[in-house]
Amino acid sequence: MKPIKYFILFFILQGCSSNYEWGWDILNPSYIEGLTNLKFLISGISITIYISVISIILAMIIGLLVALTSLSKNKFLSYFNIVYVEIIRAIPLLVLILWIYYGLPIISGVSFSPFVSGIIALTISESAFQAEIFRAGINSIKKPQWEAGSSLGLTFFARLRLIILPQAVKNILPALGNQFVYVLKMSSLVSIIGIADLTRKANELVVTTYRPLEIYTFLILEYLALILIVSYFVRKLEKNLKKDSNN
Repeated sequence: MKPIKYFILFFILQGCSSNYEWGWDILNPSYIEGLTNLKFLISGISITIYISVISIILAMIIGLLVALTSLSKNKFLSYFNIVYVEIIRAIPLLVLILWIYYGLPIISGVSFSPFVSGIIALTISESAFQAEIFRAGINSIKKPQWEAGSSLGLTFFARLRLIILPQAVKNILPALGNQFVYVLKMSSLVSIIGIADLTRKANELVVTTYRPLEIYTFLILEYLALILIVSYFVRKLEKNLKKDSNN
């Protein structure tokens, strides 16, 4: 909780050292208007979490499939892995969101709702990073592990599912947790196409209250709280996995 306390203290001191008159009454739950504004801002949390969770799950699935192509002896599949990762990582997420929502319908005639477009863009963008994480995790498992599975008569995918991936996931769990935090933050960009997430709610309230500093400060605190909660559970899961491996 210390970072939050220091953050709030910073803004209090900033307010005392400048001529700006803070208007926190617009977010004061003691007033009807303040309570209504708070409920309006907080209502965007469910959308932010929902779109982030769906995107990270889909990105992990696609990322794993792309990572598997790097294990192939087929040159085409190996080059596909490199090209996919490099191209997707080079495209800014904001540009990808706008292209899928506005550009894709023009060239293909297929259009998606803002919500689906946001998920598609986040998933594609994140899948490249997930592919590299899974590739590194799988490569971190020593060759004798593969050979042991082969000696038991297991197929490639059976070895991957039963022996390699369980060990690889333990190794890459911190990276996966960091990427979920990254997706949670980058999901704020989907507000540009009208998705009613935390950032969109804040932007709409700024237009009606003309209090950007107070509202965006509260928005920062919302994201900070979400990220601290996610980080806590990721660390807890990581500790539990370490305990299981030591037993």
